[in-house]
Amino acid sequence: MSNKPTYISWFKDLTIDDVPLVGGKNASLGEMYRDLTPKGVRIPNGFAVTAEAYRVMLEKANAWQPLREAMEGLNPDDVEDLARRGARARDIIYGAGIPDDMAQEILDAYHQLQDEYGDGLSLAVRSSATAEDLPTASFAGQQDTYLNVSGDAALLDACRRCFASLFTDRAIHYRIDQGFDHFKVALSIGVMKMVRSDLAASGVMFSLDTETGFRDVVFITGAYGLGENVVQGAVEPDEFYVHKPTFLAGHRAVLRRHRGEKAIKMIYATGQTRELTRNIPTPEADRLRYCIEDEDVLRLADYALTIEQHYSDRAGYDKPMDMEWAKDGLDGKLYLVQARPETVASQQTGTILEQFQLQGSGEILARGYAIGTRIATGKARYIHDVAHLHEFQPGEVLVADTTTPDWEPVMKQAAAIVTNHGGRTCHAAIIARELGIPAVVGCGDATDNIPDDETVTVSCAGGDEGRVYRGEVPFRVIRTDLSDLPRPRTEIMINLGNPDLAFSTRALPNDGVGLARLEFIINEYIKAHPLALLHPERLEDKKERKAIETLTLGYKDGAEFFVQKLSEGVATIAAAFWPKPVVVRMSDFKSNEYATLLGGRVFEPEEDNPMIGFRGAARYTHPAYAEGFALECAAMKRVRDDMGLTNVKLMIPFCRRVDEGQRVLDAMAGHGLKRGDNGLEVYVMCEIPNNVILIDQFSKLFDGFSIGSNDLTQLTLGVDRDSEIVAFDFDERDEGVKQMIRMAVEGARRNQRHSGLCGQAPSDYPEMAEYLVEIGIDSMSLNPDTVLTTTRHVLEVEKKLSQKS
Repeated sequence: MSNKPTYISWFKDLTIDDVPLVGGKNASLGEMYRDLTPKGVRIPNGFAVTAEAYRVMLEKANAWQPLREAMEGLNPDDVEDLARRGARARDIIYGAGIPDDMAQEILDAYHQLQDEYGDGLSLAVRSSATAEDLPTASFAGQQDTYLNVSGDAALLDACRRCFASLFTDRAIHYRIDQGFDHFKVALSIGVMKMVRSDLAASGVMFSLDTETGFRDVVFITGAYGLGENVVQGAVEPDEFYVHKPTFLAGHRAVLRRHRGEKAIKMIYATGQTRELTRNIPTPEADRLRYCIEDEDVLRLADYALTIEQHYSDRAGYDKPMDMEWAKDGLDGKLYLVQARPETVASQQTGTILEQFQLQGSGEILARGYAIGTRIATGKARYIHDVAHLHEFQPGEVLVADTTTPDWEPVMKQAAAIVTNHGGRTCHAAIIARELGIPAVVGCGDATDNIPDDETVTVSCAGGDEGRVYRGEVPFRVIRTDLSDLPRPRTEIMINLGNPDLAFSTRALPNDGVGLARLEFIINEYIKAHPLALLHPERLEDKKERKAIETLTLGYKDGAEFFVQKLSEGVATIAAAFWPKPVVVRMSDFKSNEYATLLGGRVFEPEEDNPMIGFRGAARYTHPAYAEGFALECAAMKRVRDDMGLTNVKLMIPFCRRVDEGQRVLDAMAGHGLKRGDNGLEVYVMCEIPNNVILIDQFSKLFDGFSIGSNDLTQLTLGVDRDSEIVAFDFDERDEGVKQMIRMAVEGARRNQRHSGLCGQAPSDYPEMAEYLVEIGIDSMSLNPDTVLTTTRHVLEVEKKLSQKS
């Protein structure tokens, strides 16, 4: 120990317990390098200049008293006063200079790194505060980092600037907010091999979903070039999700992905320490493809799980992590360059479910990524740059091109945040989550379209897409204590077709998804008729052919596009509710609805009454649609077999006759979806009187029945549910309809088949939910907004029935 340098600690000698010595970032890097490199996680080597070096430097320069005087009487909410005092403090620290013996130790360690990596080594010089990366305070981005540093003089200058950055305006304000004493926090510096992501890609990843706190996924973002653009929100990055349970079970597949614009990339510039980087336009060919391959995504997921497991084992409880990664364009390898505890979603505790719901609508001024699930209203205030921060008033909606840590003093006063640029892991998104306010980022045109000083409503309650509405749109907040809500005997399942809502909806008390519709995914994500994707040459309209070509850019062909998009949409819902059952209904568009899809008119007949026409099972083996059904089957096979989500059950809609059901099952088997193989269960919708009358025969083919009360009512009463003029005759509570439902439930029970109901009836009418419980239905599937009230009602009914018996 006696020959160990006074001011230097190598990563291999550090653990997470060394935060007082080298700060959170360096302690984490050291522990990862020491313990995780043997487990296959690649960490760049380096060393820490200790926090003691910072203290000694100031002591030798007699700088402590002037530094205290610079902070004396600071008003952190006075932006101009904060800027003056911060600049003074940084000048004091930078002017202190690095003592000769300390400088020599730093340079000696640098030369050792050169021996390891070669003379062409460039360095990342990163700040690491002794109070950072605590469970409730991230300190992310509060101090400065210097990249691509090489040469003795440049390294020492970067170290002086890093030390001084302990007193950036944002860091001063953050410490005050978090209750830290400026003079009990010290700064360590990490000096490590620079990963040449300027020649490849980099990004951020979390071992949970940042918006909902869902812990069964790894969430990865990335863009070309250095990671600063992703962190600060200057680009819309690519996004990837990987499902942890199936990944750990050996299924190597990306759960879902979104291709970002990636309009610019940050590369190195020549010059001094102050101007090391610059942004250049990303070539169009690169923008149209993902910045990393699936193989890289899966390797990063493996890194994330290994890191999370390590820190969870060490802590003795689950410890979700926030990590930065970089791909080196020279050696082609992926590196982890930072890991710290995730400090927002993972801190959400308790059993109070909070749901925000818009109670109206209005003109949409901007759309982007929704951060969080809340809604807020306030006056819009466009802030052009840091120099205008003093114009912002508490309670306003901050509208900006992008934000940096320098903006944080006013961000904490905002009702909501809206930016032109950025993805879910950008600076604005991270701070909004930490503050618990809604943000819509990556809008592209927010600063142009949102009028300054006008009231707007910012809503993140509708899934992945956040919206900014003109004016004050009313909304409500529903808070529910789930701690004392028991589960009823009758299974309460959820109707869900929107994958964007899956991770948040899963928080509702439920027994799985009773109806997952393919129609929403096809409409919103695929947008084109499956046969138009297979046969674009049949489209006479040049605009439609061009639109198909644009949709399928980056894919081998239209078939690959359809299968990947559909499988990822379904897989997202299945992963959210894993391992609970998710019943996926194969497509049930009517011909007029299919015709509205891109290219659809060419492939669809014109029918007088599509409601009872070419729909459901009739399409699947018909020459006019069999190729489309084959694509649907390929997507579902990928979900179950390749992605490992075997909780997916498949359901056939509008199956008129028994032999039609047999033909569909035979076709599915021919496409690799044989009932019983790999535990596959196939249900059928019970929505045609013939399904009820011949339920014993249908039971020989199918594993369960889901009663579609909408169509069953329509066909029992002979009422077109699309016709307004006879809408008064459409009523699921009619005695004839109720008898049909009772016969279906009894028939399913007689044949030892599952019975459920997925129509509107129990969501709309409490008395229908009561009737279903009384006749002994196995499950009812409800719209998300009625799950809690109906669950309570079902519990009351079950209690009454048990008392009677």
